[in-house]
Amino acid sequence: MNVIPEPLPGGSALARDYIHHYEKVGHLYGGDFRSAESRAERAAWLDSTEGLRADRAGIAECLRQYNLKWNPHPAVMDSLALLEQQGTLVVTAGQQSGLFTGPLFVIYKAITTIQAAKEAAAQLGRPVVPLFWIAGEDHDWDEVNHTFILNRTGEVTKLKLDKAGDLRSSVSSIKVEEESWQQIIEQLDGLLQDSEFKPQIMEVIRESSAAAGSLSEAFAKLMGSLFGRFGLILLDSADPELRRLEAPMFQTLIEHNDELEAAYQAAAGEITDSGYELQAAVAAGSANLFYIHEGTRLLLHKEEGRFTDRKGTVSFSREELLEQLEARPEQFSNNVLTRPLMQDYVLPVLATVLGQGELAYWAIPRLAFKVAGEQMPLILPRMSFTVVEGTLHKHMDKYQLVFGDVLLGLDSKRKEWLAAQDELGLERRFEDTKAAFLAMYEPLIEQLGSIQAGLLKLGANNKDKILDQITFLQAKAQDAMEKQNEAALRQWERIEQSLMPMGKLQERVYNVMFYLNRYGPAWLDELMKIPADYSGTHRIIYM
Repeated sequence: MNVIPEPLPGGSALARDYIHHYEKVGHLYGGDFRSAESRAERAAWLDSTEGLRADRAGIAECLRQYNLKWNPHPAVMDSLALLEQQGTLVVTAGQQSGLFTGPLFVIYKAITTIQAAKEAAAQLGRPVVPLFWIAGEDHDWDEVNHTFILNRTGEVTKLKLDKAGDLRSSVSSIKVEEESWQQIIEQLDGLLQDSEFKPQIMEVIRESSAAAGSLSEAFAKLMGSLFGRFGLILLDSADPELRRLEAPMFQTLIEHNDELEAAYQAAAGEITDSGYELQAAVAAGSANLFYIHEGTRLLLHKEEGRFTDRKGTVSFSREELLEQLEARPEQFSNNVLTRPLMQDYVLPVLATVLGQGELAYWAIPRLAFKVAGEQMPLILPRMSFTVVEGTLHKHMDKYQLVFGDVLLGLDSKRKEWLAAQDELGLERRFEDTKAAFLAMYEPLIEQLGSIQAGLLKLGANNKDKILDQITFLQAKAQDAMEKQNEAALRQWERIEQSLMPMGKLQERVYNVMFYLNRYGPAWLDELMKIPADYSGTHRIIYM
């Protein structure tokens, strides 16, 4: 395994400046994780505000019960025992619960979190544990119900999980039937190539879904199978037991909702005034909270002093909403802008691991943290990789390609290469033939026009038909050339399909099971050995 940095263009301007020019955007954030001084300052602040967060022992016990069901590795229990002790800090990451863990970047997020916690513990000389926040309260089923696999013939194949009903429920509340699990697992089994590791991988997958009534539970079980041995604690944001412990912060979010809205608006103004685009909507009148009514997750906004959804399905005064919170805290749910505040209330968060898109929108809650009596945690960019298998690397060398070529698209280089295989110079000769034909035929058509005007139009039509026939033969010759080089062109296609499927980075499309099936569970151990890099630089892993 050889790891080479490969800086990538793109991403939002705010995320790029956070990564490469923090001094330009430091006023929009709470500190830089890469700075030892910022880590020490954040740790000291967490120590001084221990009493302002949720009861540490209660949170640890809630997480213990959850992890005993889905992630019971002894190393996780050790992490929870540490979390229960005052002074232990947390590095977090979060993601929706994806099918078979979702795209590769979810795996890279978990690895970044584990490595960052270990590094911070060594630097601060105190316990720091890793935690993965499963966003099970999200209701966007279509975003998480599928994943992509590179199948046996090298094609990108989508796997999609069905659900019963059409309620906009949180993903953790959506029931997935055993029959649906069996169907999707058999599809995966048929797509993965046979390997020495496949029986073990498929057994882990079957075991994770057999115990799971929801996608979130299967996700937790799989993540625990992969990362439990590294002490990674799992948390489901839709856990009803957790929600009860979160109730005091929901109370704050309701009682100070107008102040929070003003803080979000002010921060959004600072971001745009600094020349950056907003990466999340900051809607006027939004309560930035969801209320779960009869299984449907409704986004609340404020209208004439009341909290209601857009369709008016529910409507509460502030006092009525607080009464609902006291009676049924499990009916409340965060949105993208209040979730960071809730995380900071529940956990002593030293730092949170974010992708570039998340990194940009996390600037919006900065002032809201202060309203909630909190302080924005440190942020570090998740690590980012593209895996190049050995055979693909050989093909790239054969055709003198580098990753940057694949990133930009291979169409032009593939055409250049194919043209170079044309020893007869067919393209040039066909173009010369067309030019020679026109040079002889067009003067003749003009002369025919002097005999009879109708012959001019007839001659022009005749010329176009002859050119069409020459072009048709040229296309057939091109097809024959491609067929003659079919094996090589398949190699070109495999390079592109593997490294930039559907025009996207590999880590945003493919599922980890393809690579675990190919290289075995020990592949994760190899990834964990790659030196941590929080610079945001993309890296290529040559297998």
